[in-house]
Amino acid sequence: MLVRDSLLTRTNMPDLSRITVDPDICHGKPCVRHMRWPVEVILDMVSSGMQIDEILADHPELEREDIIASLHYARLLVSGEPVRQVA
Repeated sequence: MLVRDSLLTRTNMPDLSRITVDPDICHGKPCVRHMRWPVEVILDMVSSGMQIDEILADHPELEREDIIASLHYARLLVSGEPVRQVA
């Protein structure tokens, strides 16, 4: 999993350990908690206008922190800031 170096402490950051990369799950795409929920699908739902509460109501296996971690993970990847391996 990739995380950028930041002045934020771990207590201020979303729990990125919720984002996992396993070559045996979804072809190695970043997923939520080793489930077959790729981050890109979470992003698709949010970008389509779904509210977090709507996503959670439709998909009870997900948790609010999963969606926030997915958004934070995506932001880190597109930020252009240096990233480092943490897991």
